[in-house]
Amino acid sequence: MTLATRHSPLATRTISVAALQTSYGTDLQANIHKTIDLVRQAADKGAQVILPSELFQGPYFCVTQEEDWFATAHPWRQHPCVTALSPVAKDLGVAVPVSIFERDGPHYYNSLVMLDADGEALGVYRKSHIPDGPGYQEKYYFRPGDTGFRVWNTRFGKVGVGICWDQWYPETARAMMLMGAEVLMYPTAIGSEPHDPSLDTAEPWRRAMQGHAVSNVVPVVGANRTGHEQVTEAGQTFYGSSFIADHRGDLVETLGRHDEGVLVHSFDLDFLDRHRAAWGFFRDRRTDLYGALTGKPA
Repeated sequence: MTLATRHSPLATRTISVAALQTSYGTDLQANIHKTIDLVRQAADKGAQVILPSELFQGPYFCVTQEEDWFATAHPWRQHPCVTALSPVAKDLGVAVPVSIFERDGPHYYNSLVMLDADGEALGVYRKSHIPDGPGYQEKYYFRPGDTGFRVWNTRFGKVGVGICWDQWYPETARAMMLMGAEVLMYPTAIGSEPHDPSLDTAEPWRRAMQGHAVSNVVPVVGANRTGHEQVTEAGQTFYGSSFIADHRGDLVETLGRHDEGVLVHSFDLDFLDRHRAAWGFFRDRRTDLYGALTGKPA
């Protein structure tokens, strides 16, 4: 037996991930059916964990403050997007992170329910970081999440999922990695800035997540919506640009600003695990210094 044979794994662990990109309208059922069609397309291409974009139940309503939108929130177990996607996930044998507007009694959250390949909901994650600015007035609608970050032990691997604004924070990615994540995913709804038409964040949006891939040696999937939505008089245009990045931060799959469709890519989890260990980013974390640096206990 050669050295190479002695250290070869019996079977390679792989995961195939997908990002969905499309436009959405005001019809909840039409949006659900459109998402289901894309999930089926991704599954036909071999995808195992399939990521739709943020709040695909309808238009991105946080462009302004209108109390009528609170009526579109539901308890996470009974949310129409969850109950519609659950049998689809079971039928196709895929995992689907489902982004929803959640109501929990008098509280409202921007949440995500992870459906595993048997159609069962593994639980809920409530968005930790809530933006508040022109065109993205989420603090009017959503409380900061109270679940902490979550990593989902799906049939295909351990998947960490943040929601949109979470993706700007490196501590979100690192926290999920410390919880054992093998892939990071971010459903988003981001585009034009009403207060500054010259501001285009598409490339920084991608680069921030590519940085998470590099510093955590992990694949990252970003799924954004596309198209123009006339929720307000000015309207808002979402810039698509969904992608899958590998552990180097290289973009291995991309969609353009106006494309609708699916991205699919497979990764060798055993290789990534060994490569991550070799880089030593987690070996060399100095938690003993954090208190001295911040003035607070580690």
